[in-house]
Amino acid sequence: MKVVISGYGKMGHIIEGVLIKRGVEIAAISEDICSIDPALAKECVCIDFTTPDAFKANYQFLAENFKAVVVGTTGWDDIKTKVIGQFYMCDTPMIYSANFSIGVNAMFAAVERVSEILRGYNYIPHIEETHHIHKLDAPSGTAKVLAHTVKDKLGVNPDITSLRQGEVVGTHIVKFKSDVDKIKISHEAFSREGLAEGAVVAALMTENMKGVHEFKELLK
Repeated sequence: MKVVISGYGKMGHIIEGVLIKRGVEIAAISEDICSIDPALAKECVCIDFTTPDAFKANYQFLAENFKAVVVGTTGWDDIKTKVIGQFYMCDTPMIYSANFSIGVNAMFAAVERVSEILRGYNYIPHIEETHHIHKLDAPSGTAKVLAHTVKDKLGVNPDITSLRQGEVVGTHIVKFKSDVDKIKISHEAFSREGLAEGAVVAALMTENMKGVHEFKELLK
């Protein structure tokens, strides 16, 4: 498998390191993915960690030219239907996630199950997320996925508190409070390497894959 990294910020550098460690060939690293030769793109999986604006500008090129695409960029929910439709139309496999950390995806599953059990028992949910001051979207994509899960399974729409502090990698806390007790499920990332590891796992999953998939569903 060959990989092209789209975006060479902090995440791009960490993904590069993970790919090297795993012995996966890096065909190119690009800050301008639309400048990649389409002939090369057809041989490669693209791992995209850019910005919401960049992804919105580039998703058509990604769908039309790459062998498969892994999208770790968040903040494009407003065009999600168009993006997924484009990838299906081009018959290009895509795996996307608000958070590729295996630990966070375990948290998604835990919150889903707890929400199912608590439904109808008067628990009030609340989500708190904290990230570094450079993060462009708030609430985080991870918090939005958690909120959607709680709303779907518990039947109550949770409030979200978003904090931006220093260089915090990412902390997410989901609380369920009743008159008699409180349940808390939390995940704290120590580094961005967990995100990179999950994204590379996703890239490996695209071999012989069809369609568009959310990473947390594939892990189940």
